[in-house]
Amino acid sequence: MENIDEKLQLKRWRLILGESAEDKLNSMGGGLPLSAEEMLMDSALSQIYGADSSDGSGTGAGKGMSSPKLTKWLGDLRSLFEPMEIKVIQRDAIERKGMKQLLFEPEMLDGLEPDISTGALLLMLKDQIPKKAKENAREFIQKIVDDINRRLADNLKRSVTSALNRKEHSPIPSASALDYKLTIRRNLKNYNPEIKTILPEKFYFFERASKSASRTIILDIDQSGSMGESAIYSSVMGCILASISSLKTHVIAFDTSVNDLTDMCSDPVDLLYGIQLGGGTDIEKSVAYCSELVTEPAKTTMFIVTDLYEGGNRNGLIRRISELKSSGVNIIVLLAISDRGKPCYDENLAQKIAEFDIPCFACPPEKLPDLLERALKNQPMTDLMELTK
Repeated sequence: MENIDEKLQLKRWRLILGESAEDKLNSMGGGLPLSAEEMLMDSALSQIYGADSSDGSGTGAGKGMSSPKLTKWLGDLRSLFEPMEIKVIQRDAIERKGMKQLLFEPEMLDGLEPDISTGALLLMLKDQIPKKAKENAREFIQKIVDDINRRLADNLKRSVTSALNRKEHSPIPSASALDYKLTIRRNLKNYNPEIKTILPEKFYFFERASKSASRTIILDIDQSGSMGESAIYSSVMGCILASISSLKTHVIAFDTSVNDLTDMCSDPVDLLYGIQLGGGTDIEKSVAYCSELVTEPAKTTMFIVTDLYEGGNRNGLIRRISELKSSGVNIIVLLAISDRGKPCYDENLAQKIAEFDIPCFACPPEKLPDLLERALKNQPMTDLMELTK
């Protein structure tokens, strides 16, 4: 049994390392022939990880597969691997082997598994996509948006409701809005020992949702190439928040220029197509623009989504952020919206901003509702910050 297990392990290594390692592994006692399915799997992987699969220049298709072979290859992937594995292989095909025709042919886009990093690359290259593939590209981005909405929309809206609607109390009776804890606490003096019951003199109810915007949220999004995934999450989050009447939401995107995308929030895909991924970074200029949007500092929450690699005026950026914080604006710097571990960012600038008691950290996408609720309630972010240290 032990010998069979060793041979199976060697077979797995054969699939991992490829055909070039076959002789060496056989000399170590491998020798188990690959099944038909494993041969197909080996062939599919060798197209990307094999030594002769492409010139690897990253400038185009190179010596990679033709479109018919790509179509078959994508079909093989779907039949052999799990969705998460397919996404990794697709990403490597595009980034390591220069197979950008995956993004330029309608039938290829239809065959790709929706993946946020591939979506970020697609948005970066959107001006290069041939006209015949533009609608397929839009549908691919729509699938990513739908997935984010499915995972986050309800919880984001619930977090806003929890943060805003339980601030004040209303005289209008409603059993569903009764604040039991406050009603009991304020009526303890009316406890009747004979019947062992509190006889309330007054009931307290949570305020219902406001029909007009009572709080302002500003999303200031870095659209430099390194922030692609974060820009997608931020944009979709902005569209969700813009649909909530109790919030006034502004969505700003910046590189060396500043673009106000607020009017595009009704369609997340249009908003994403308004993002121009790539280019330099002038955070100070964007913060200056956002400052003009603040009318009630104490009722304004500002998220700056950036890795803080400032190409503009660093001292001016620090001064503007300090002034906004002093005025009462609640500022949170999100270094990344990702679940890929510790992000790459300017640690010196993050430290200077943190000295103003402004949280600077990366946030996993699934924690965005919790983050939003705490931000609106001005609650500590300490445990969220620990997630990505």
